[in-house]
Amino acid sequence: MTVQEDIQKAAAAAKSALGTYETFSLSTQDQSAKQMFQDMSTDMQRHVAQLNSRLNYLESNNGLNSTQG
Repeated sequence: MTVQEDIQKAAAAAKSALGTYETFSLSTQDQSAKQMFQDMSTDMQRHVAQLNSRLNYLESNNGLNSTQG
C-alpha cells in the first residue's frame, strides 16, 4: 500500500468521524457534551484539511512521491 492510499483511507475515516461528531452535537441537549462534540468536530475539520492538502500535493506531483509521502 502506498502512502497516498494510506492518506486516502485516513481522510475517509476522518470525514466519517467528522460527520459523527456533528450528528452527536446536534442530537444532544447536554450543553457540555454538545460543546465537546463541536470542539472535536473542529479538530477533525483540521485533520481532514491537512490530509486533503497532502493528497493534493501528491496528486499534483503525479504520484511521484506516493511511496515516500
